[in-house]
Amino acid sequence: MINNLVNDIIFIFERLNWLNLVDLFLVTLVFFVLLKLIRDTQAMVLLRGALLIVVLFSLLTSLDVLPAFSWVVSNTLPALLLAVPVIFAPEIRRTLERLGRAGTIIPPSLASSTIPKAIPAIVSAVGQLSEHRHGALIVIQRMDNLAEYVRTGVKLNALVTPELLLQVFYPNTPLHDGAVIISGSQIIAAACVMPLSASGVLTPSPDRHMGLRHRASLGISEVSDAVAVVVSEETGNITVVHGGRMIRRLDLERLENVLRVIFSPLDERRGFFAWYRRLFSGNDNVKRDK
Repeated sequence: MINNLVNDIIFIFERLNWLNLVDLFLVTLVFFVLLKLIRDTQAMVLLRGALLIVVLFSLLTSLDVLPAFSWVVSNTLPALLLAVPVIFAPEIRRTLERLGRAGTIIPPSLASSTIPKAIPAIVSAVGQLSEHRHGALIVIQRMDNLAEYVRTGVKLNALVTPELLLQVFYPNTPLHDGAVIISGSQIIAAACVMPLSASGVLTPSPDRHMGLRHRASLGISEVSDAVAVVVSEETGNITVVHGGRMIRRLDLERLENVLRVIFSPLDERRGFFAWYRRLFSGNDNVKRDK
């Protein structure tokens, strides 16, 4: 038995050439990228369930004592495969959007290039909001246009200042409930409605203080390349959300550093490795509570 296994392995390696190795590498890379993209999303749970069903059906249909069941499975399996794009439609869309953004090399607009100037004002306001535990959701626009979400709020078109952000998010004021959208050094609108995330990232979290603001921040980061800064109303914790991933429990120094890295000049983020970092930005930076 062992001798046969060793002979089979030797037989395989004797016929390997560099083209076979390249072929295996490309197939491995495809599966690695797909699994990396759906990591920590609801699609991973669905994929596990689908694989379990396929393995179970394969084992049962291999038994000659169950001819009727084998016939049913063999005739329904093609229909199930056609249903996969429907079941995974949101995840497929997010994956394609992420791939599209990762491969895009577009000169930054004037608004995008002026964002670093607004970072000190944002950090200052977030620090005071966190100290007083005033909930806030600040969405900073990058390449993707957020006009459809601007239309859901009240247009301001005002310069970003700590005082204005503090006034907007002061409890029980008309504009405090919703998100502020910033483009460049301008507050475009306030009280904007953001899409809620349905990815399931927050489901396994033991933290009970992550409500609609955090779901909305995840939602806008999944449908665009925008960066969201969240201040928890219950705890005052500061969170940055980007690319569907959360960096939590930040102090003001780390918040400023994270924002400056994300909004660093485009020429500092070119090249293959920069493309890779943008593609998987934040995948390994989810800060869990201890």
